[in-house]
Amino acid sequence: MRYGILGTTTAYRDDGTVVPLAGVRLRALLAALALSPGRGRSVGALIDDVWDGDPPADGPAALQALVGRLRRAVGHAAVGSVDGGYRLIAGPDAVDAYRFQRLVEEGGRALADGDTAKAAEALDTALELWRGPVMADLPGRAAVAPRYEALRLDARKLRAGVEVALGRAEQILPELAELAAAHPVNEPVQALRIRALREAGRTADALMAYEEVRRELADRLGADPGPELKALHAELLNPRREPQNEPPSRPQNEPPRQQPRRLPQAAAAPGNRRPRLTSFVGRETDLDMIRTDLAAARLVTVTGPGGTGKTRLSQEVGDLVAGQWPDGVWFAELAPVEDSRTVPEAVLTALGLRETLLHSGTAAEQALAAESRPKDPGRQLAEYCAGRELLLVLDNCEHVVGAAAALAEQLLTHCPGVAVLATSREPLGVPGELVRPLDPLPQPPALRLLADRGAAARPGFTPADDPEAAAEICRRLDGLPLAIELAAARLRGLTPRQLADRLDDRFRILTGGSRTVLPRQQTLRAVVDWSWELLTVLERVVLRRLAVFAGGWDLSAAEAVCGDPDASGGAETVDPRDIVAALASLVDKSLVLTDLTDDGARYRMLETIGEYAAERLDEAGDRPAVERRHITYFREYIRTVDPKLRGPEQLVWLDRLEREHDNLRAAIRRAVEAGDEQEALVLTLAAGWFWEMRNYRTEMNAWPAAVMAMGPDPFAVPPAHVPLDRGPLDAPPPMPPEQLEEARRWIRIADVTAHMEDQDVWADPAARELGPAIVAAYPPHLPQSSTRPGLMRMVGGLLAGDFDGLAELLDETVESCRRHGRVWELAYALQFRAKVLNDVTDRLDSSMMDVREARELFARVGDDWGLAEALSAEAEAAANGGEWARAADCSRQAIALAGKLGAHQHVPLLMVRLGDVLYNAGDPAEGERLIRAGIQDAERFGVVAGGAAYYGRVLLTTVLGRRGDLDEAHALVDGMRKQLPTGMPSFVAGLLDALKGWLLGLGGDPEGGLRLHRGTIVHLDDHPMTSIFIPRVGIMLIPPAVTLLERLARPEADRRAALLIGAHDRLRPTAVGPMEKQSLDESAAVLRERLGPAAYNALYAEGERLGLEETVALMREAP
Repeated sequence: MRYGILGTTTAYRDDGTVVPLAGVRLRALLAALALSPGRGRSVGALIDDVWDGDPPADGPAALQALVGRLRRAVGHAAVGSVDGGYRLIAGPDAVDAYRFQRLVEEGGRALADGDTAKAAEALDTALELWRGPVMADLPGRAAVAPRYEALRLDARKLRAGVEVALGRAEQILPELAELAAAHPVNEPVQALRIRALREAGRTADALMAYEEVRRELADRLGADPGPELKALHAELLNPRREPQNEPPSRPQNEPPRQQPRRLPQAAAAPGNRRPRLTSFVGRETDLDMIRTDLAAARLVTVTGPGGTGKTRLSQEVGDLVAGQWPDGVWFAELAPVEDSRTVPEAVLTALGLRETLLHSGTAAEQALAAESRPKDPGRQLAEYCAGRELLLVLDNCEHVVGAAAALAEQLLTHCPGVAVLATSREPLGVPGELVRPLDPLPQPPALRLLADRGAAARPGFTPADDPEAAAEICRRLDGLPLAIELAAARLRGLTPRQLADRLDDRFRILTGGSRTVLPRQQTLRAVVDWSWELLTVLERVVLRRLAVFAGGWDLSAAEAVCGDPDASGGAETVDPRDIVAALASLVDKSLVLTDLTDDGARYRMLETIGEYAAERLDEAGDRPAVERRHITYFREYIRTVDPKLRGPEQLVWLDRLEREHDNLRAAIRRAVEAGDEQEALVLTLAAGWFWEMRNYRTEMNAWPAAVMAMGPDPFAVPPAHVPLDRGPLDAPPPMPPEQLEEARRWIRIADVTAHMEDQDVWADPAARELGPAIVAAYPPHLPQSSTRPGLMRMVGGLLAGDFDGLAELLDETVESCRRHGRVWELAYALQFRAKVLNDVTDRLDSSMMDVREARELFARVGDDWGLAEALSAEAEAAANGGEWARAADCSRQAIALAGKLGAHQHVPLLMVRLGDVLYNAGDPAEGERLIRAGIQDAERFGVVAGGAAYYGRVLLTTVLGRRGDLDEAHALVDGMRKQLPTGMPSFVAGLLDALKGWLLGLGGDPEGGLRLHRGTIVHLDDHPMTSIFIPRVGIMLIPPAVTLLERLARPEADRRAALLIGAHDRLRPTAVGPMEKQSLDESAAVLRERLGPAAYNALYAEGERLGLEETVALMREAP
């Protein structure tokens, strides 16, 4: 039997005839089983799928009867019983959806390999399987259909790419034009169409098409074209000349020779490949074996001692197999990681997920996003990778092997499209791991490596000059690549024979005259020892001191940390001015590596050399002094950089801090371990804003707590209220007593704010006691109340549960910033106040004034992050006031700034909000398109997109409901009710119940809808932040309640509906969208006719006198 779910559910006999399947329930059951061929589905899951949350009275019995009918149709042997459920006895290839996916993947690989005929055959076969809406008979299809619809789009793009590669661009252009029109902001689709126009010889049309796409992206999203489109535009403007293979002339009657057509340029593959500065020699067999291993296992670990070339081999493997991973090959270097807890953070950074964090939306929306945002970086990785196909290379796992193993297992368990290639001196010990030990280089490739590296050291060198000595060098070095590279660097001043003799002497000393082959690790140690002894005294001192760096360093850092403040000391004293020459010499000797960045040269050591240098540092007794200089340098680095994160160079300094983050972590750890509270305070407080902007949850949760424990509780006694014109970060330590006490308060507030996304903090008695103490410590007349941490005074009010006093606290903070002349702080306080008061009061005019001033101030200081925050707040305030055009303009500007800041994960949420604004502004088609596009983009990022997909689906459900597309609306809300976003608070289920109830009412079941709506009000009471949500959410629940009560058509229900309309019109602080207003007006007209104008007007007036609590209580009552 074969099964089709890419359309109406169908079963085929082996001869191709169709099996009759009578009844939608029967087809739904077969579709639910076919989604997991060969795997068991529980009775409960099948009942949910088939009856879509509305099962019959005896669901298991009804399912059993349905299974019996299915067996009679397709054969008893086709449907098996398992413990607690049933399964379709079939392999994946028996189901068209799985066959479709396999064929699309095969077609993509064939096209990448240049086999266009094979690609065309696979893709044509795949597309022929598509018969209509995928899983058309499955009630909950909305949850699974988008994946296959996206795969179909991929297949169509690939098939078009085949036609272009075959030189048939002109013929495929009509289909590409159709695709491009259907997906106007899908850049890969647009790029493919532009390439086809170019290949068809229509360069002018291609340029016009690019300009159309550029305008479309700017008008709709406020964004510029991405790298692929920009590169393609550059090619169109500067076409490369093809080589002329024809002779200058040919016989007159001879037809012109056909020139090979240039294939379209592929987009840059995703990933983070680091350019290599040297060639790769040998290891071809190992490359092939590991490529084969990756086809057989999802975790491959290359093991071997230091110096065998594991890192370089993993890089070459990644390049070799990159085409097999649609979402790229990503390298995570774990050697700089000192704290195993930060392994997931290091991988997040490697994957490019360390983006600028924007707090888009209102305070309520931010709270919802915070609840849904993963607090655990490992879970964030798993959520991001769950729907992707990528290869993750974990390099140098041995010193954090436990954490690396745990992360690998988590990703492999939750992310079926992810594979891991690890390098380590020992296996990870994860189930399913395939271990590939790496042997030394055999003699021929070892000689090739010596020839390559020797020629780099001494141009013209070749082993043929002295083959016997060259062979002896490789043999004595046991074929270890690192040892050969270090030895080859000496060929600059030695002949091969001299080098071989000196190696022979070195080994004789180490082994007491034994001529036996040394263990590999001892061989490497011998070579590194020998390299060490050939260094000058200056070079040795610098090399061992460089061991205190983590993750690399630049020249300035090396001069400050490795140089001695007093250069007039003994023989091992280092003048900082000599560091540059010493570094250059160490690079020449292959003991230090250099990378070129936008800021100049950056240096690093291989892990093996770093370990050796650290041993020498300990032997010399230098470590305490050098580590102290390292702490001092990076304390001053982050202390002076911190203000620049709020100015015009913030993007430059964010990138620089990412490069130095391992050093910052090391400096903080050393300060804490040394018990130096003041150094630890300055380092941690200064790094706080960087961590906040880049969402480093582990650091924000761990280091403030550790530093806080080093000193007394600053809130244990009443504050002295000593005015402080200078804060703890305004000068290097030591701090005077008052500043030290302020720093301790700051670190305590930093610790509690880091945990405010955890629901537990709201129930913590200690946190509730801390709230009033924070408020009391920062009265508005003190200068420190207008800076950090005084800006967080509102946090104290939240912790104390004083939600009614929030507005006053915010007003006092704003006035304090004005009084003390704090420009950036004033801008921050203004935009924060606007966001909060948009939710809890009717101060729309003052909110609009706040955001206007905040925008002006952020622009004045050059803070794009702050400007994006203010634009978001202004968009919300404008929408609340019914200024839809202005809200749309602000949203587009915020999207553009988010892209500039690298906050790409926040663009989907901003796009969804723009769609909502445009829908209300009178452009429902464009609004709906943007909402759908935002949902699609958010799904690429997973939960790190801040709940954009969830928010977008809620908006889309309301759009569909008002338009009358109830089937799709029900499918959307049912999918959300079944699977809430990770970490979403429980009361959100209640909001979804209200949405479901509204849809039921629209479909003719207002009584069932009201039951769900009343349940929502109960759910709202369960969350500790209800007081923040109720003012906005409670009022937003009134219109659906009115709809349901009016459709119930009972006298008491009509009376309550009229009361609620009056309460709504008085209590609602924000503008009502046109569609919602139309619905309320229609209900009011019906009620006025039923009740009579006088009775309706009296009830409306009575409703206007109700308070919020009375209104919410009215919605709780049964009709």
